[in-house]
Amino acid sequence: MLAWYDRHRRILPWRAGPGQTPDPYKVWLSEIMLQQTTVKTVAPYFLRFLQQWPTVQGLAAAPLQDVLKVWAGLGYYARARNLHACAQAVVERHGGKFPADQSDLLTLPGIGAYTAAAIAAIAFDRSVVPVDGNIEHR
Repeated sequence: MLAWYDRHRRILPWRAGPGQTPDPYKVWLSEIMLQQTTVKTVAPYFLRFLQQWPTVQGLAAAPLQDVLKVWAGLGYYARARNLHACAQAVVERHGGKFPADQSDLLTLPGIGAYTAAAIAAIAFDRSVVPVDGNIEHR
């Protein structure tokens, strides 16, 4: 399966390339943005966020109204408010570094079971399984 993935994976701005280490900030940002939103819609927003706030520290320091303005059009604005609160919590509680453990991630605003598992697995190579209810049967 991994060999197939290496050959056929989509190139996405939040994914680490072969031989690269995943960036927890990018993984988290993409997971929050992708909740109830398609990849096609999220990609340009993701790039705008990274251009505006390349680090979690920058996002945490931004005024909430600026975050909401850049988020405009993605919908579900509670995600943007939680995104901002989470960035602040990561800076205040964890020195600007996302925790690697799923249980610690669950203590952050806007991060539920699926998102915590996804971040832990993708960004930190933890042996946890994100279970998504939005699957397609063929």
